[in-house]
Amino acid sequence: MLATIEKQSNHHVVKFKRPLPYSVDAVWAVITKNENLQKWMSNLEIIDLRKNGKMHFNMNDGTDAYEEIAITDYAEKQVLAFDWGTDTVRFELSSTEDGSLLLLVETLQELTDHTPKDIAGWHICLDLLADLLSGVEHQSFPMEDWQQRFSEYKNLVETVK
Repeated sequence: MLATIEKQSNHHVVKFKRPLPYSVDAVWAVITKNENLQKWMSNLEIIDLRKNGKMHFNMNDGTDAYEEIAITDYAEKQVLAFDWGTDTVRFELSSTEDGSLLLLVETLQELTDHTPKDIAGWHICLDLLADLLSGVEHQSFPMEDWQQRFSEYKNLVETVK
């Protein structure tokens, strides 16, 4: 299921809703423990997991280069929010009868040519997260899947501009 994009006053909000047949504890561990996190989002590394803590976006280019990311909101097993360039990313997790609901909200200050690439990337990363929870670990990023999602999100972004 594709994310939704809606305009709100002076920014846009992208929302991914992923019902998962796994407990909040299991999903939270995949989001916040580096040994799991880096299996579905290899660039991210949590350094100090708390509100006003920090993360690194590692370049993974053979150097030790990284960008520091501020954690802007945190509630154990409920919320992890952080800066994403000039935008913000927020994971919200809640229990359901069948497991849990993961909501990823990206707040975009502006829509650019890069926006559909970024949204497609999050879409694929959430697919990888779900696969990891079900015991499937991908050895490489599925570029063909990303290309398909990029095309879909490029069309979606055009409709909300």
